[in-house]
Amino acid sequence: MAQELEVAFIDLQSSWNNVQHHTEEISSERLLVRRGQAFNITLYFRNRGFQPGLDNIIFVVETGPLPDLAKGTRAIFSLAGRRESSPWIASLETNGATSLEVSLCAPPSAAIGRYLLKVHIDSLQGSVVAYHLGEFILLFNPWCPGDAVYLDSEPQRQEYVVNDYGFIYQGNKNWIRPCPWNYGQFEENIIDICLELLDKSLHFQIDPATDCALRGSPVYISRVINSNDDNGVLNGNWSENYLDGINPAEWTGSVAILKQWHATGCQPVRYGQCWVFAAVMCTVMRCLGIPTRVITNFDSGHDTDGNLIIDEYYDNTGRILENKRKDTVWNFHVWNECWMARKDVPPGYGGWQVLDATPQETSNGLYCCGPASVRAIKEGEVDLNYDTAFAFSMVNADCMSWLVYGGMEQKLHQDTNSVGNFISTKSIQSDERDDITENYKYREGSLQEREVFLKALQKLKAGRSQDSHRAASQLSRPMSLSEDGPRSLDTPSLRPSDVVQVSLKFQLLDPPNMGQDIRFVLLTLNMSPQSKDLKVNLSAQSLLHDGSPLPPFWQDTAFITLSPEEAKTYPCKIPYSQYSQYLSTDKLIRISALGEEKSSPEKILVNKIITLAYPGIMIDVLGAAVVNQPLSVQVIFSNPLLEEVTDCVLTVEGSGLFKKQQRVLIGVLKPQHRASITLETVPFKSGQRQIQANLRSNKFKDIKGYRNIYVDFRL
Repeated sequence: MAQELEVAFIDLQSSWNNVQHHTEEISSERLLVRRGQAFNITLYFRNRGFQPGLDNIIFVVETGPLPDLAKGTRAIFSLAGRRESSPWIASLETNGATSLEVSLCAPPSAAIGRYLLKVHIDSLQGSVVAYHLGEFILLFNPWCPGDAVYLDSEPQRQEYVVNDYGFIYQGNKNWIRPCPWNYGQFEENIIDICLELLDKSLHFQIDPATDCALRGSPVYISRVINSNDDNGVLNGNWSENYLDGINPAEWTGSVAILKQWHATGCQPVRYGQCWVFAAVMCTVMRCLGIPTRVITNFDSGHDTDGNLIIDEYYDNTGRILENKRKDTVWNFHVWNECWMARKDVPPGYGGWQVLDATPQETSNGLYCCGPASVRAIKEGEVDLNYDTAFAFSMVNADCMSWLVYGGMEQKLHQDTNSVGNFISTKSIQSDERDDITENYKYREGSLQEREVFLKALQKLKAGRSQDSHRAASQLSRPMSLSEDGPRSLDTPSLRPSDVVQVSLKFQLLDPPNMGQDIRFVLLTLNMSPQSKDLKVNLSAQSLLHDGSPLPPFWQDTAFITLSPEEAKTYPCKIPYSQYSQYLSTDKLIRISALGEEKSSPEKILVNKIITLAYPGIMIDVLGAAVVNQPLSVQVIFSNPLLEEVTDCVLTVEGSGLFKKQQRVLIGVLKPQHRASITLETVPFKSGQRQIQANLRSNKFKDIKGYRNIYVDFRL
């Protein structure tokens, strides 16, 4: 009579499986596999080999605190291959003398997360022996055609899932600068922190069994990760006061943020702004296997009242006023796009989805925005889930300028193309910037773009109840709808400069470098056959990147007489000593001119946003970079100012190169002093890598630099 089959030990073949499942960067010790793709394990027996007719081997997989067959968080499936209801599959690979290699495969819709693997062996003698075989982590699979996150381009999978560094675009539409970022999604413990993030969500706390069952849906996961109501990874702060935390501009990567959140018992890390929220979300989504990229929208609308019009208010000196209705145009705003099928919306709206991790507006009661189909945004389908109307307004609202004086408001101009410019992301397998504006909207000024805008507006109006519409109309100024609404397709509004027949424009004379005076001219042109007498009020004020203005620090008034068709320049200079103490961290200055001609009631408003630039940090790699071999990295930096700076701290990081972020206390840097330090490290991962560096002081927070480096596996 045959003995019972006893398992002696198991080989999960973690190293081999992880390579096949594109998870070897996370670990070679632990088993991390992707759904819809088979992985192999080997069972070693104590006394004899597996006999197919005699032994019945049944596998059990479980995830979550309350595994349930009906919910799909528990599965039972046998090696015999009998017709079973379970979508999990086990098949025999090789049957040795005292070992058995088995292939297991999760369905492409299985819930992602941490799983227990058990086996029950029934040797036909009535006794069933159960063994706990171990744990594995199941992830989304963009390589599997049956998975909702399937992406059919290998270069895109490499960029949007595997690449662990990138660039986030900042600045303004006239001066776009790449900010290097260490996503580090495969760094030590990051996968565990990502799963902990799911378990800290409100959904899990309320109903863990249902939450775990829904984790097979990328739409659901993206909304959970995107919620910022409680135990969020970051606290947002736009106040310019960061004394009890870190200035958002100082961060250069997600790993330090996620590890700090975990180490402090899941207390939100202080502080983040939009690009930090988006970068951390990118890390988490790529780690879980959802293709994700970071998007920057320049001149991004924040339309709080849902009428697709952003109202901006100016006084008679041309300075922008704090908005009464809290509509704003952010100088730039950063969000994510995640790639997924969408069964919850009509066909054709899958693919890239907007997810905005910055807490701005509530969605279904939570601070959460998206997923909103990029194609739905382009086509004006603002009634589709989730938050498509808000996303549409960020890229395609109209902008209305108002002059406020004597308790009255005078409409200056409605601009249909100032919101949503140079929508940018990092190119695939390149350090270049990719402009994807056409994914979001038809060409500005085209008939299609206006038609889509009007369609979106009609859908928004239809979606509002009569009561809320009446309440909204009471908030707005008493005007007819045609006056306050978007202009019609065939009657473009005249700009004030067309009425007055005078053109005003700013032009910089030098690149705007921090520490130097800002020199520029106001170009004036009389386009009429009559002489013109102009009075122009000029002002300059700092802006936060979310569009919030700070008080003006420079004002001037120009009286300019122009002969028929004459052009004149009016020179202006703002000394460093005048602007230095008023700058925000964003280093944004808005110069404005409000012009009036004495024979016309029309007023002409022009403005220009200037981003002050720093010289970057230089990074030199001394010698060849080889895995497990010492490497010297020289970091060269300078104080660009004509004054001494103190409290200087240099941070350096890079996934696969440094085990943790390096912080070097520099102390004092004399005026325009240049210095360098050399760091020693031992690269522990091969392939294309990036070093990111940041220098902060009491006067500046974000002098940045980066260096790409290829690490060879061996000499």
